[in-house]
Amino acid sequence: MSDVVQRSDAWRQMRLGKVTASRVADVIAKTKTGWGASRANYQAELIAERLTGVPAEKFTNAAMQWGTDNEDAARREYGFRNAVSIEEVPFVHHPRILMSGASPDGLVAAEGLLEIKAPNTSTHIDTLLAGTVPGKYVTQMQWQMACTDRQWCDFVSYDPRLPDDMAFFCKRVERDSLYISQLEEMVTEFLAELDAKIEALQNKFRKAA
Repeated sequence: MSDVVQRSDAWRQMRLGKVTASRVADVIAKTKTGWGASRANYQAELIAERLTGVPAEKFTNAAMQWGTDNEDAARREYGFRNAVSIEEVPFVHHPRILMSGASPDGLVAAEGLLEIKAPNTSTHIDTLLAGTVPGKYVTQMQWQMACTDRQWCDFVSYDPRLPDDMAFFCKRVERDSLYISQLEEMVTEFLAELDAKIEALQNKFRKAA
């Protein structure tokens, strides 16, 4: 679909100023008293990206780098176990909501997606014992399905530091159309607020000039 590779400079430009699947949880974050601080912080980040054309700096630590380095191995393992080929895509725009999209870790067959995590060993063990997909990733995967119009997403947790029979965990999450509709409403509201703030800023400083 594209020669652009995820995490490249060209990929960052494709996503610039747009709501992405990995951050939809910030869009919908709430506390007992209202919207969470992460929502406002993410909105400010996207405003800065749109006004400057420069992608926000992303913090990377050793654990995050480990995840990136082991993603390809996890993808190969998934393909081998399921006897399927996986199409890698850089970014898929939401079909109806402008300035939003997703970067799934792979398209599987005609209706599926792949989301890979290669976390620290403690997190992987927790996932093995729970046997479920951590809740914070379900929102990400549902948004990916909304953007790609796919029906399921396989969540993979991979840690080759453990024995072979414990290194790979896979759990399928089915499309939840009701939840997706709720997410779409909240993302649309979030983007409308973002546009209004940009317009207010530009009007303010246009008058000042």
